[in-house]
Amino acid sequence: MQRLKFVGLDVHADTIAAAVAEKEGEARSLGIIPNRVESIRKLVRKLGPIEQLRFCYEAGPTGYALYWQLTAMGAPCEVVAPTLVPVKAGDRVKTDRRDALKLARHYRAGDLTAVWVPDAAHEALRDLVRAREAAKKDQLRARHRLSKFLLRHGRRPPVGINSWTVKYLEWVQREVHFAERAQEVTLLDYLHEVEHAAARIERLEQAIDEAAQSVPPPMRAVIAALQALRGIAKISAVTVVAELGNVTRFTGARQLMAYGGIVASEDSSGERIHRGNITKTGNAHLRRVVVEAAWAYRHRPSIGATLRKRQEPVSEKVKEISWKAQQRLHGRYMKLTLKGKNKGVVITAVARELLGFLWAIGRQAEAEQKESISRVA
Repeated sequence: MQRLKFVGLDVHADTIAAAVAEKEGEARSLGIIPNRVESIRKLVRKLGPIEQLRFCYEAGPTGYALYWQLTAMGAPCEVVAPTLVPVKAGDRVKTDRRDALKLARHYRAGDLTAVWVPDAAHEALRDLVRAREAAKKDQLRARHRLSKFLLRHGRRPPVGINSWTVKYLEWVQREVHFAERAQEVTLLDYLHEVEHAAARIERLEQAIDEAAQSVPPPMRAVIAALQALRGIAKISAVTVVAELGNVTRFTGARQLMAYGGIVASEDSSGERIHRGNITKTGNAHLRRVVVEAAWAYRHRPSIGATLRKRQEPVSEKVKEISWKAQQRLHGRYMKLTLKGKNKGVVITAVARELLGFLWAIGRQAEAEQKESISRVA
């Protein structure tokens, strides 16, 4: 019978605090080691036969480098969700050593929740998608700086010119000038940042388009299938796949909704039942995409030229799910709106159900891909 050792690691950029808990007895600290490849190898050798070891650490800014190193050595490792680690009430002392001991104890007890660790293809795609998201945020800040600068000096575009259109930028470049040299330099700098942000986003979107064509066939199939949904174009579909990984790892649509942090919080006791705002304890990037897509379902069901083109490569079954989604989600939007619900609440409810249709289409696409591979084999 194997004598398992559960190792908790509190990982930082330069150091790792380690602790071990065996099947019986108290957890004990192993000290603090440098976060270097050789130091980790020495720790693994020191703890004994690798088949008896079980490692865990919290997900964080250090990523999955340690996970890949330990698994490459043959040591089982899990990355756990930091927000789901049990916290003892009244515990006000927090150190690296205590955190490692706590991880080891809870890991031995089975109280930790592991997160999904992306493979190389998913992680590369996710890094690219998140770089675009960061660029969009930078673009928004650059636009705010320019618009507020113009507003402070009473420079408003002519009637009929909407903000951030081609005509708007042409108006800024040709018509807006200042007598003071300092203000003219400020205007040019703000304008340059807006143009730079737009060019950066264009480059990243082109890179995402190229990356989506080079991913493994199962991922490519799901990306194509998700675009059959209204409100989910290529960038959104790639983001969903990059953040979710394999859709079949979720046993049901409700589990995916919880992963997106878009289910209601609850505080109930006895006969009292109280449900509050959404939990937001999930993947924020996924939640942002589905909430943005949910706005498309305020329009009555239809299949326009753009959506019809996106649906050309997908199966009839996927098209059927997509059409069902339009009918269901538009009906949901209208029903809640007529009840007088706040628009934000309505869109959140629609987004939650949209995740269910994303799960259904992703699962269908993965099943069709497996069937296609088996036929070829």
